[in-house]
Amino acid sequence: MGGCSQGSDEKADVRDERAVKQSVEQASSEILDILAVQGKVTRSGAIATPCTFYPEEDQVHRMRHPWSVYGVPGGDLEKAMDRLRSQLPAKGWKIVKDGPDKSRAKLPQIVANSPDGRLSADLRLWREPADSGRSSMIEITVVSDCFRSKPDGTTGSG
Repeated sequence: MGGCSQGSDEKADVRDERAVKQSVEQASSEILDILAVQGKVTRSGAIATPCTFYPEEDQVHRMRHPWSVYGVPGGDLEKAMDRLRSQLPAKGWKIVKDGPDKSRAKLPQIVANSPDGRLSADLRLWREPADSGRSSMIEITVVSDCFRSKPDGTTGSG
């Protein structure tokens, strides 16, 4: 399975950071295609963040790509979430959670793992009341499993 193994002596795979970043951003692009909504998208790239289950000196990290789609009516976003429910599994993703998140707002949340188990996507619907003045949105975070960069300088610090 993918993800970080807690409390074990397993070593993280050594992988090319650029390739991992590319796979995370490709998954985000695939999710955006499934959403199929005409809205605004926050533009950001995937960034490396430390894997907390490993000592810092091991330099084990994961790629994390948070972004959102907004400026779309809430009903359209609900339909987009339904498309994710049907089309992610059709593309080989395994939905491991579909229900309210743990926040006080109990946001609708879908968590899915990629076919190879190396990526996970967390999708949440923020439905704002029409009179709130704020835009409803779907917040998406795609993360890779934990890995160690190839020692040939594919990660720079600073």
